[in-house]
Parts: sequence; structure tokens; C-alpha cells
Amino acid sequence: MAEPDPHVFMRALALTMLGAAGTTLGGLVIVAYPHPTPKKLGMLQGLAAGLMLCISFMDLLPKSMAVIGFARANMFFYQGVAFFAVIVALIPEPNADALLGKGKDEEWRSLSSETPVKKHRKQVMFSGLVTALGIALHNFPEGIAVFLASMKATHTGLTLAVAIALHNIPEGIAVALPVYFATRSRWKALQLAVISGLAEPAAVIVVGGLLPVNFSEQTVECMLAAVGGIMAFLTVHELIPLAIEHSGRTVATTAIFVGMMMMSLSLHWLDGLEP
Repeated sequence: MAEPDPHVFMRALALTMLGAAGTTLGGLVIVAYPHPTPKKLGMLQGLAAGLMLCISFMDLLPKSMAVIGFARANMFFYQGVAFFAVIVALIPEPNADALLGKGKDEEWRSLSSETPVKKHRKQVMFSGLVTALGIALHNFPEGIAVFLASMKATHTGLTLAVAIALHNIPEGIAVALPVYFATRSRWKALQLAVISGLAEPAAVIVVGGLLPVNFSEQTVECMLAAVGGIMAFLTVHELIPLAIEHSGRTVATTAIFVGMMMMSLSLHWLDGLEP
């Protein structure tokens, strides 16, 4: 990767902000959303699980295998799995009372007394954080893709950025809904959706600004295979069990495959637009 022209760098940064706006728009949907139920929450958690599984197994891992080989790609994939398994084991879940604003929301206390979410609100909040982390990990290489497309031609970068923005809307919803459900705070839900989307412009800043060096294609694919492992672990360890718990096995399973189908179609569309 050659060191980018400053104008190209700024153009790429602006275009990735457009892509990040899709995640924000998904969060805004939740800001305007009426009172969710545990079943609807489980459906969205299932959709998020499907999105993330599809990204891991149908996008990141296959592309890595094509470049660095089956054995190496799988080695890095499972290194990502092992790495995050250790992280989850060593780092406790976030403090629920601090995140949920205990004692200041009468509406939340009233709602939680009528639903099974009261005893699970910590897990619900954590699932939102897990989804945000997984989406941010996925958005980072998308930012790199827009950066490379912008170096090729402005219209190519713009086309890819618009496509990514549209494909990020359901991701923003998947991040924001569990946070809103747990906290009853639309602002906190929107805030986390925005933060997860900012991984795209962050990629441009890191790759094009702070580290304008030549990364080999093999190095990038090794890292992306590990990211796929991290996302797969987060999905299986957190999102799928919670989706089943909140909406039941049948609804959760259906939502997972619907999410996979949506992301498959989106990836197919994006694949035709990439330079």
C-alpha cells in the first residue's frame, strides 16, 4: 500500500463516515422504537448472531483461506477463538448497576417487575456490548476496503461506502436494541451504535494516517481470520444462548438463519462492488 495523497486520505475518511452513518441510522430506529418485549429482543439477538456467523464463515474465513491457505487461515481463526475465550474468562462482565442507572428509572423498575428480564438484565446489557464489539471488528476491515477503493477512484469509494451504509443499518439495530431493553435509555443505545460504527473511519486513520506503511496481503488476511474466530466465539458463547432464552428455540433459530440470509445477500452485493 503506497502512502496516500492527503486529499485521498480525507476523501476516504469522509466516505467511511458515510458508512458509519448506517450503523447510527440503525440506532436511531431504536430511539424511535416503542416498548420492546423479551421475545422481540431475542429475535434481534438471533438476527445479530446470524449476521456475525455469516460474516465469520462466509466472508472473513473463506477469503483468508484463498490467500494464505486452508491450514494457516484455520490456525489464525482458532487463535482468535482461544484469545477471546481467555479474555472472557479473565475479564468480568461490566457492572450492571453502573450501566443501567440503578434506582433512577421508575419505568424500568415497573417493566422489569412484569418480565423475566429483571434477573437477566446484566446478560442482556452484556449481549449488547458483545454485539457492538463484534460489529466494530467487522467494520474495521470495511473501512480499509473503502480506503483502498477511494485510492482507486472517487466514484468507486462512494459506491462502496453507500452500499456499506445500507448494509450497516440492521447491524446498528442489533447493537442498540439490547442496550435500550436493558437500560431504558435511548441515548445509551444510540451511543453504543454510533461507537461501533466509528471503527470504519478509525481504520482509515490507522491505516492511512498513523501507519501509512505497506501491509502485505497475507498479513491482513491472517488478522482477518483471527477476527472471524473472535466473532464466532462471541456469537456462540453469548448471543445464541440469550436469543434462545428470550424468544424460545424455534424463534431464535429462525432469526439466526434469517440474519445469515440477509448478510449473505448483502455480502454478495458488496462483493460485486469492490475494486
